Amino acid sequence: MGRYKIDCSGTGVYPCGVTVVADGIHAAVAVKAQTCALLLFRHRERGIAESANPFRIPFPPESRTGNVWEMTVRGSGLEKYDYAFEADGIRFPDPCGRSFIGRESWGRPDQHGVLKHSPVVSRPFDWEGDRPLHLPYEDCIVYRAHVRGFTKHASSRVKEKGTFAGIVEKIPYLQELGITTLELLPAAEFDEVMVPETADGNPYGTPEPTGKLNYWGYAPALFYAPKAAYAGTHRDPVTEMKTLVRALHKAGMELVLEMYFDGKESPTAVLDALRFWVREYHIDGFHLTGRVPGELLAADPYLADTKLWAASWDEREKETGQPKHLAVCNEDFLIDMRRVLKGDEDQMRALAWRIRRNPAGAGVINYIAGTNGFTMMDMVSYEQKHNEANGEGNHDGTDYNYTWNCGMEGPARKKKLVQQRRQQLRNAMLLLFLSQGTPMLLAGDEFGNSQNGNNNAYCQDNEISWLNWRGLDANRDIYQFARQVIAFRHAHPVFHMQEEPRLMDYRSCGCPDMSYHGIKPWVPEFESFRRQLGVLYCGEYVRKTDGMADDYFFVMYNMHWEAYEFALPRLPEGLDWHVAFDTTDVGHNRFFAAGEEPLCTDKRTYLVLARAIVVLIGKKGQKTLTNQGETDINR
Repeated sequence: MGRYKIDCSGTGVYPCGVTVVADGIHAAVAVKAQTCALLLFRHRERGIAESANPFRIPFPPESRTGNVWEMTVRGSGLEKYDYAFEADGIRFPDPCGRSFIGRESWGRPDQHGVLKHSPVVSRPFDWEGDRPLHLPYEDCIVYRAHVRGFTKHASSRVKEKGTFAGIVEKIPYLQELGITTLELLPAAEFDEVMVPETADGNPYGTPEPTGKLNYWGYAPALFYAPKAAYAGTHRDPVTEMKTLVRALHKAGMELVLEMYFDGKESPTAVLDALRFWVREYHIDGFHLTGRVPGELLAADPYLADTKLWAASWDEREKETGQPKHLAVCNEDFLIDMRRVLKGDEDQMRALAWRIRRNPAGAGVINYIAGTNGFTMMDMVSYEQKHNEANGEGNHDGTDYNYTWNCGMEGPARKKKLVQQRRQQLRNAMLLLFLSQGTPMLLAGDEFGNSQNGNNNAYCQDNEISWLNWRGLDANRDIYQFARQVIAFRHAHPVFHMQEEPRLMDYRSCGCPDMSYHGIKPWVPEFESFRRQLGVLYCGEYVRKTDGMADDYFFVMYNMHWEAYEFALPRLPEGLDWHVAFDTTDVGHNRFFAAGEEPLCTDKRTYLVLARAIVVLIGKKGQKTLTNQGETDINR
């Protein structure tokens, strides 16, 4: 490769990995070993590195500080090479490699055990002045998706299916839906080819794959590199990931990456990796799963305005101060709201708590369906898991789903059953989007995506896990309802206040910011057999985007299998109750657009039918129902 010169000066100046300097490269790697070397591989014409006879450059003994080996290699032509490392005779990829050659094809068993190489030089990228958006939690609508599964299905109609570029093609769809924050499942360079775990716990201890794929990505990863198999035609994952971030930001949307750590990483390695993604990729936040050094990350000044989600932040949830950058993301909301939805006993206190919760020191990410578990459609169609396709005798996955199938397990064609399930889906949407905190929607739930009852599709790289976009046409009514609810939430800050409602009249408005009621005004009933709750919101405590106070709202939850008549609380003079949502009103797709809400003909009571949610808005003037013969709101 020509002459080169080793320089061991500048120790600690450069980060781990390979950094291009004025007249060469600086290499640094942390590894416990007696000897260490940099391996350089010349490109083949097709761009795949030659691995048989690398050029080996040993690290001088004096280049070691603790367990960090580093040196500067000065010489020309180094940009023509890919690299890896060797320690005590064992070759390994750079743990801090920015990208990897030869990993472009998804799911190839012959790639397992092959040494991964990183290019010495990365392509330059023009960010065009881009910066993270820092959207406040109260204004966010999160959409959780899998890079591959989001657009891999033929029905996605994108050019670059199953890739970062494919997501870019779907940005207009996300904008139309009202999404502000896209969360992606693990997208760092992980090995999707699964192998049996050995006695020492090393998942890569055998070259014999199991035949399954780790579709979700919860596995050891090379945390500095976007997954090469998620790149499109140009096979440049770094550029594609940066292009995705830039395109989302231009559209007013954030990107949050889920980062899984198994606890074997050092705390500083985790910290350095997150800092890298913020600095190099302008990532807006991270969903931290597995085992993470929470306190270290929460206190890091470099991440002080980066969204960090975890299962719990302990006492930090009780701290005060804005803006928030920490958020709690766990299954508590899912469990409670599913039990509310199916009509379990003793759930009205949980409902009252969940729709109000918004701690001062941390955000709350609310979801009613997640990757690990049933989709929203399966939540109303199955009571038992159906994971037979996973090849584990249906023993994998949780047995506790907290779901009701509406009377029949699996797909149904009976009109009454189909309508009941759709009504439950509408109820679920309102439970999610009318709760304080930050709602998160699982990709495809907005149009009734199903996994056929599989609640643990970790190894299903097929139509079980891929979104079938034909559902957007087949379930257009579900999509329209979801889009309307999201737009409604955006328009009315009373449902996404900056701080938790106090249940007090602290501004002398004559009404608390939020108050609980039963079927009688101002008389909430929380006995175990109750399944009804009314919630009154006073818009005087918040301002809409036009600077005007928000409206009054009365939300009536009836999770019982019988109808109940709610007495309506009185409004200020000049206002009357109008109907914004009624999940049983078939004639109008269960919602009314802004300005078209019909007047409640009975100003004192409203009959809420079985398993239904109704949202009333206090407005001036009177509007009557169009097409009166089609529906009667107070039937």
